[in-house]
Amino acid sequence: MAVQLPHSFSERMKNLLGREYEAFAETYGEIPHTGVRVNTLKIPVEALRRIMPFGIEPIPWCSTGFYTPEGARPGKHPYYHAGLYYIQEPSAMAPVELLGVLPGDRVLDLCAAPGGKSTQIAAKLQGRGMLVSNDLHSERTKALAKNLELCGARNAIVLNESPERIAEAFPGFFDRILIDAPCSGEGMFRKDEDMVRQWDESTPAKYAGMQREILQAAARALKPGGTLVYSTCTFSPEENEGGITEFLAGHPQFSVVPVGGTGSFAPGFQPLPDTARLWPHKVKGEGHFIAVLRHEATAGEDTAGTRAGDPSLPVAPRRETGGRTAVPRKDKTPESRVDNRGGRSSGRNGSRGRSVAFTSEGDIMAAYAEFTREQLGWQPEGFPILFGEHLYMSPLPREALDGLKTVRPGWYMGQVRNGRFIPGHPLATALAPHESRRSVSLAGDGAEAVSYLKGETLSIPSDRLRLAPGAAPKGYVLVCIDEYSVGWAKWQEGILKNEYPAGWRWT
Repeated sequence: MAVQLPHSFSERMKNLLGREYEAFAETYGEIPHTGVRVNTLKIPVEALRRIMPFGIEPIPWCSTGFYTPEGARPGKHPYYHAGLYYIQEPSAMAPVELLGVLPGDRVLDLCAAPGGKSTQIAAKLQGRGMLVSNDLHSERTKALAKNLELCGARNAIVLNESPERIAEAFPGFFDRILIDAPCSGEGMFRKDEDMVRQWDESTPAKYAGMQREILQAAARALKPGGTLVYSTCTFSPEENEGGITEFLAGHPQFSVVPVGGTGSFAPGFQPLPDTARLWPHKVKGEGHFIAVLRHEATAGEDTAGTRAGDPSLPVAPRRETGGRTAVPRKDKTPESRVDNRGGRSSGRNGSRGRSVAFTSEGDIMAAYAEFTREQLGWQPEGFPILFGEHLYMSPLPREALDGLKTVRPGWYMGQVRNGRFIPGHPLATALAPHESRRSVSLAGDGAEAVSYLKGETLSIPSDRLRLAPGAAPKGYVLVCIDEYSVGWAKWQEGILKNEYPAGWRWT
């Protein structure tokens, strides 16, 4: 059934599009296009194409993106649960492609939930550099953190902060910043009819003010020579070209990098034809606006006072003290809120609002070191950060995050319980089979994979386990689906006890 558009919206679009309006309006009677994006943190594009259970068609503006056929259910396949792809609207893949992320960059995704663009950035970083993913709405950070964990990101920090506070904490720090701004959502009317019902003539103006504040903050956090991409999924010029024009007038150190009018992208409206618009009557996707901005100022501007140190600070080195990893001070920062179980904590400091007697830092790190020797045979890199008995490896030192509302300070390793280290689920999802001394692979088209994802116990003989030299079968096993990690299990006497988290299970 065709979407019923608000009359005032239709009239405004007629004025904007002129003779193209009829072609534009006809798209609202069509079925929206769907897509998946290959997670190259785990699998190369061609490898996924070979094993995909349904046909896929390349998306022109994203080398890792593919259209999925009508009726396909990519979320109902074990490969989705193994993090091999992310289900994403095709047009939404464009902004990160224009951000130009390179391995080793420091990237800020300022309005990141639910995490589609953050996972795209993480794949481009390939485990190098760092990603700070932020969202102002605390409830939405749950999905953001989970999606980053599912894709196997090791170098991502998740914050629940205002853009202004992030700019204060990290002035001139980031190489690249993405603002996928909250907007009136006009470009998603075909895909989400709730947005149609929530829209009125005042909606674009309401969001425009918010977008300008976010742009101001992002400008302070971007280092000289850095790139900022601003995108919306709306058509209104006041939220798009209007906001960017106003921003440029107040920030002469920024310039527009030409994008519009090439390939699948139409040029932006005057006075910014070098920005880009994706129109649903011109591409197989929903409506988007994208502006690529570059900070042209010389080095040294706007970089003083960053709590993370000088912008040349190395990211996530291992620090060794007397042969053991140094543990940073365990501050009880009131604003820090870390989920200790793979989900969001409702209390402060990961304690759920009550005081907890913690095992000593030395005991925690000793238990962790024993686990990594016995289970991994190697040491994950990063700055160790402790919240109670829970350990993270972060791409930034603890002091860089002090005072910020932190959902995830880094890669969650696990926790100490009764003197033993219990590995976290995010540790498993970011590992390759060869990085665990014990692993087992289940067939993606077999019943065992679904049984594991449902939380069921499996019978697995020891000769099916892949063991490193000298490793005994008994203990934690990295469970994989067609050689791609999905979680932990514990093997003993032919039984694989399931450790897959209840909140992640196949339903």
